[in-house]
Amino acid sequence: MGRIIPPFRIKLLSKYINQSDPIRILDVGCGSNSPSITKRYFPNAHYTGIDIDKTYNNSQYDIECIDEFIPMDLNDFDEQKLQDNTYDVIILSHIIEHLPNGELVIIELLKKLKKGGYLYIEFPSEKSLFLPSMQGTLNFFDDPTHCRIYSIREICNLIMLEYDAKKHQPVYKIVKVGVARRWINILLLPVKIIMHLIKFGHCKGGIFWDITGFANFVLVRK
Repeated sequence: MGRIIPPFRIKLLSKYINQSDPIRILDVGCGSNSPSITKRYFPNAHYTGIDIDKTYNNSQYDIECIDEFIPMDLNDFDEQKLQDNTYDVIILSHIIEHLPNGELVIIELLKKLKKGGYLYIEFPSEKSLFLPSMQGTLNFFDDPTHCRIYSIREICNLIMLEYDAKKHQPVYKIVKVGVARRWINILLLPVKIIMHLIKFGHCKGGIFWDITGFANFVLVRK
């Protein structure tokens, strides 16, 4: 579906970045068809993926869309594998909730942005703690690898701690925060329910993320 309707992160980033520009994108946790989805909407981008294994929920076509792959266990984040001031866009979507060291990863990734570059972070909201349990994850605890809940305020405060004493201003600007929600996905929900019942015999929790406000996001500019 992400190849037909761009995910929220793509829609949001497209407001700030020309899709035809030859930018450098770093996708931290590049599974679940993210390479082909990203390259579809940013076809001239140089796409670098980080993950333990490039094949995680990726097709052969996804793998072919990866221009550069850096194998890494984010629980043992090695920032030396990445050059500072290199990327126009860094995507960190549904990763930090799996990491006990999520704050460290965010701070280190900020250093890898070019001046004017964007870091997009998406993560389960505090509301997800109280949503119904569903196969495919709707409640935060449906995924046993989730180990940490983050709030928008917590992440923004962390980012704003990076301060330029000479210019008397933060190094990074919080551009936009809120619920990661696309209204078109809510309008298409009845169709998605039918498709899931036909294909899987049940509905997966992910199709209800938009309508329930499962995920929050923070967009940062250097």
